[in-house]
Amino acid sequence: MLEKTFNPQEAEPRLYQAWEDSGAFQPKDDPDAETFSIVIPPPNVTGRLHIGHALNNTLQDVLIRYHRMLGKAVLWQPGTDHAGIATQMVVERKLAEEGNQSRREMGREAFIERVWEWKEESGGMILTQLRRLGASCDWSRERFTMDEGLSEAVLKVFVELYEQGLIYRGKRLVNWDPHFETAISDLEVENVEVDGHMWHFKYPLADGRTYTYVEKDSDGNVVLEEERDYISIATTRPETMLGDGAVAVHPSDERYASIVGALCEIPVGPKAHRRLIPIITDEYPDPEFGSGAVKITGAHDFNDYEVAKRNNIPLYRLMDMRGALRTDGAPYGEESAKATALARSGELPDENTVDAINLVPEDYRGLDRFEAREKIVAAITAEGLAVTVKDEEGNDVPLVENKTIQQPFGDRSHVVIEPMLTDQWFADAAALAKEAIAAVEDGRTTFHPKNWEKTYFEWMRNIQPWCISRRLWWGHQIPAWYDEDGNVYVAESEGAAREKAGGKPLTRDEDVLDTWFSSALWPFSTLGWPEETDELERFYPTSVLVTAFDIIFFWVARMMMQGLHFMKEVPFPDVYIHALVRDEKGQKMSKSKGNVIDPIELVDEFGADAVRFTLAALAAQGRDIRMSKDRVEGYRNFGTKLWNAARFCLMNDCRPQPDFDPSAVKETVNRWILQEAYAASEAVAKGLETYRFNEAAAAAYRFVWNVFCDWHLEFAKPLFAGDDEAAKAETQATTAHVLEIALKILHPFMPFVTEELWAQTAGEGGRDGLLITADWPRAVRLADGEAQGEMNWVITLITEIRKLRAEMNIPPKSKLSAILTGASEQTKARIERQRPLLMRLAGLEAISAGDSIPEGSAQTVVEEATVALPLEGVIDFGAEKARLDKEIARVAGEIERLDRKLGNEKFVANAPPEVVEGEKDKRAAYAAEKDALEAARSRLP
Repeated sequence: MLEKTFNPQEAEPRLYQAWEDSGAFQPKDDPDAETFSIVIPPPNVTGRLHIGHALNNTLQDVLIRYHRMLGKAVLWQPGTDHAGIATQMVVERKLAEEGNQSRREMGREAFIERVWEWKEESGGMILTQLRRLGASCDWSRERFTMDEGLSEAVLKVFVELYEQGLIYRGKRLVNWDPHFETAISDLEVENVEVDGHMWHFKYPLADGRTYTYVEKDSDGNVVLEEERDYISIATTRPETMLGDGAVAVHPSDERYASIVGALCEIPVGPKAHRRLIPIITDEYPDPEFGSGAVKITGAHDFNDYEVAKRNNIPLYRLMDMRGALRTDGAPYGEESAKATALARSGELPDENTVDAINLVPEDYRGLDRFEAREKIVAAITAEGLAVTVKDEEGNDVPLVENKTIQQPFGDRSHVVIEPMLTDQWFADAAALAKEAIAAVEDGRTTFHPKNWEKTYFEWMRNIQPWCISRRLWWGHQIPAWYDEDGNVYVAESEGAAREKAGGKPLTRDEDVLDTWFSSALWPFSTLGWPEETDELERFYPTSVLVTAFDIIFFWVARMMMQGLHFMKEVPFPDVYIHALVRDEKGQKMSKSKGNVIDPIELVDEFGADAVRFTLAALAAQGRDIRMSKDRVEGYRNFGTKLWNAARFCLMNDCRPQPDFDPSAVKETVNRWILQEAYAASEAVAKGLETYRFNEAAAAAYRFVWNVFCDWHLEFAKPLFAGDDEAAKAETQATTAHVLEIALKILHPFMPFVTEELWAQTAGEGGRDGLLITADWPRAVRLADGEAQGEMNWVITLITEIRKLRAEMNIPPKSKLSAILTGASEQTKARIERQRPLLMRLAGLEAISAGDSIPEGSAQTVVEEATVALPLEGVIDFGAEKARLDKEIARVAGEIERLDRKLGNEKFVANAPPEVVEGEKDKRAAYAAEKDALEAARSRLP
């Protein structure tokens, strides 16, 4: 006999081991079978499972299990990413905690050896956690982005792209992390709102020049006119003034038209050597913002970089790799003179010549950038070159605005990221993107939801060169070697590079490749490329990619580029983009808010099935998920409902019959439930085929809870207990068959409890194999549709009578009579056939068709008939009217209170959005309750 409850803590590891031991996770060995494959977005080897991972992998596993049950050869390719910065940071921190040598003291070779040791001992915890979630990956094929085969693929790709001119070394602006001393990707930058300042400074015009500065209002009236010998700029980063290459104004800004082309002086450093820069025009400055004039520091700001490139403005790097002001180069006076000469000539010299110029005055060299900021502001203010305003007492004070600014931080280092002009390796992303754009345009790859294609196109059509080098030790070392003259030789090995160099002594580039470079090859490198393996031929392109929107640019787009370039096919025809998982109030989860939900803790408390079903049930396309323990608990209760239903079936000897023929059933209730079951399996399949996971889960839930448990098992009880042995046997066999269908359609979502019940409800002969490899339900079309119509009519009638009883506050034990007027002949026949069910489940002592409605009856309508419940003597009409009037008044008061609150513009503007939405939801609930109460009141005589 089945245990009273399902114990996930005991069952889950046992069942998971049984799946693995059976080989169910591996593709079936049938060359004629249709294939289905997914590559797991490789989590960082340092990672731990968070709720976003749980959602992503649950949805993948739902698809994998579904397509496996369709009989396909299914591969879910697992693996981990070496995660350059994250892993190097973990190991360096561990070395420090243990009091060992630092990375630099150890040397590169010893440090890399230590990282590999850590990876083997502690890395990959997240894959163990995925097993806890029920992920049915083919673990026998687990890959790592730095294993031997993938490293070979990386070398081949780098060398080929270099030889094709699609990889090159150059100097560009990149996100620079001063803590790790490396370039990082945009994904590794967190823009955080912080309290900052906007300083306003005067840049004196050179050569004693002056101009008439005129400001006008929107009607063209002059509001200010004065003679000026300076141009005013505003900045949140005064330390970068040292590297300014120009001041820019908009071409339409009449205030500065007379001084465009003039030179102005940067108000920093020794007066005798003040540097001059030109005033230029560009579309970038906003005449309505600040003074309308902006400083252009092309080596330390991404927007300024583009302006400088457009206008032939030199790019002066100010800082070293640690974010301190440079200490190299000639004395400031000499360097300033060189830069001023460039400004006067208007010619852009060789980039290396500009990089050699250090424009940091001696007093600031070696200072941290933020320490230098304080000193520069103090010096400018002391010299009287800060723009001033009058304070309340009429005194001139420096104009400094307190303002919130977006500041970039490294997501690992938590230090402020510095835009830095450095020599790096780049991929020509624009060239690689062309075919990747075309593939989405022509439908070779489709995004779900489709609106994400717009995001993809916007980024791809404006793509910048991809910085693929990182100044780290852990990662794929760039296969480039240099001779003493700086010539570069790119090859897959040092021997091949030396051969290209004619035997010269070579030194290898110390940088490693961006982690995304190797993961961009994931869909084909994991299948054995560059070898022409059977797996590559069989499973590439993969079937679908399931991922989050935040890596469309960093991973999805790059897989598209590399897959099309090297495999000549898209890596996947479908990309499903899932939403964010938020807390129950709709807020983004963060450690600082204390609202982070740990999926493993949920699994420990409620079981993996409940967590999985919750995530799938809430995964509506384009809508963020609001996760809460209450929801998980609710779906744990759903699993309990299924378990109890299976126990009831076993108690009533509902065992699967090998020769059961659905098309031969005769009982109306059995024909009805079979059609409902087949309709549910088709609805679940349709939802999964179209990546509408919530609709698929809802169809399974509705059928199992609302149809099978709530109605069919109740309808079956009289047949189980009756004297008609043929009807009883048919109902037992039908119920067992429908329970099988329920287990199958729920299995992709709730694999553990369904697999356990599959074994426990098998009967004496057992079942041939595990549920994980069972066939998806095959619909059988029954001959007539009358069973559907009749049983759904029964359900509607019982539901409406129960609703009336609840609305009219009729005691549950009160037996009522029901009279149906205007009933058709079909309805009258149904009453006669289904009388026992109707009376038992609706709490009736009599039901009949009639010609008139007795006075004092509550009424409702079901199809063509009016259903009347005579209430004379059952309830006190006066007392019931008074009760309903009181309830209506109470609810109306709540609605009025909420209307006042929501009509308060201050509340709506200042309250958190989730609070406002919560109040709107309350108002809608009260309105629905009021409608129901008024309907009940109207039914009373």
